[in-house]
Amino acid sequence: MKAFKAYDIRGEWEKDLNAETAYRIGFFLPEVLRSGNFLVGRDCRLSSDELFDALAKGLTDAGATVTDAGLTSTPLIYWATARFEYDASVMITASHNPANHNGLKVSGKNALPIGYDNGLNRLEALVENDAINPVKEKGLIKKVDYRTVYLDFLKTYINDFSMLRIAVDCSNGMASLYIKDLLGNSAFYINDKADGNFPGHNPNPLEPSNQEQIKSMVTNRQCDIGLIFDGDADRVMFIDENGKFISPDLIIALLGHYFFEQKGLKGKVLQDIRSSKAIGEYLAQFGATVETWRVGRAYGAGKLREIDGLYGGELAGHYYFRDFYYSDSALLAALLVLDLLAGFKNAGFTLSNLIKNISGYHNSGEINFKIEQKQQAMDAVCAHFTKTEKPTQTLDFDGYRLDFDDWWFNIRPSNTEPYLRFIAEAKSAEKLDQVVEQLHKIIDSLNQ
Repeated sequence: MKAFKAYDIRGEWEKDLNAETAYRIGFFLPEVLRSGNFLVGRDCRLSSDELFDALAKGLTDAGATVTDAGLTSTPLIYWATARFEYDASVMITASHNPANHNGLKVSGKNALPIGYDNGLNRLEALVENDAINPVKEKGLIKKVDYRTVYLDFLKTYINDFSMLRIAVDCSNGMASLYIKDLLGNSAFYINDKADGNFPGHNPNPLEPSNQEQIKSMVTNRQCDIGLIFDGDADRVMFIDENGKFISPDLIIALLGHYFFEQKGLKGKVLQDIRSSKAIGEYLAQFGATVETWRVGRAYGAGKLREIDGLYGGELAGHYYFRDFYYSDSALLAALLVLDLLAGFKNAGFTLSNLIKNISGYHNSGEINFKIEQKQQAMDAVCAHFTKTEKPTQTLDFDGYRLDFDDWWFNIRPSNTEPYLRFIAEAKSAEKLDQVVEQLHKIIDSLNQ
């Protein structure tokens, strides 16, 4: 089925996913997860209520109890799943996708991600093929409101931000439910009302066109930092005082000052396979061990738990924390960065100063290709670049990542879209330009 992805279930509403499919998903989920107690939340998309009703009916027809958390963010559902010991949970959201999309993020006990490899594959087969036989003793639906207790948890990370000028873009998504309780009048806000039409812009903060408003606010208001959240508030990205977008993976390095320097902790840090080489180089000063793993929460959160890491992050703007049940929280990440920036500002540093100190690499950004022969293309790219240079490291668990002395690249098939993705970094702009030019020649030759 088209809506079943590597990390979650997601697609265009009434095309890839509809109420009938949502009902069948709900009915078979208890069997797949061996769970009878589900926490369910939803975002503000116009189809979310209909999707909830269908999903909840499926769950209760299978005999499961549904605890309705109402309108909420994805991280709250992760946190509450583990904190209040639910058997499983479902967040109804299409995350950063356009308004006419919707989906389901599924978690097991302790907020363990359920992806295609550990449950969604079996669920898809049951939804497609098995008959529905509702039980006689239907499950119950009850309501709960975790907003206050969740805010109380987040407030333990708030320090004095009064010296900072902060700009916030909630993307008309779920961060708007909490951010003003956390930052109050110390910030300037845009797109700060939850609206499933997403009138400000599409809720994908990685798209440069969606960053224009927050960049303008930062420069016009002379802010020290800008925050932009995605639709379900599990991702956050940062704008420096000059209105420049910060590559989200570099924030992994910046957070080392909180965990290792400020808190004096020791432990491992997780990054995804697309992350800058600068992260490990920068965190070495704290004695940190950086491990690399696959892209996506279905892999990242589980891996952080496996290695018992302190925290981790991804190029896409997800940040995972041991103290958040190894799950991702955009609001927690934002509070930690604000705490660090407040201290650095008092010492005379700006956010752009901090990022410049972290990385001296030139980065290509993620380059996407539509190509049928993905494996052939990946093999051809690797073969070309290893003809004359020997890699210092080769990783092959999410496409390929090859590190060389003064540059590296990752090439991988997207798990959610029909693209082959490439990203590279080099110490010199000339080397990077050369790599990207050669890449295009290889892909173009295969597309002829």
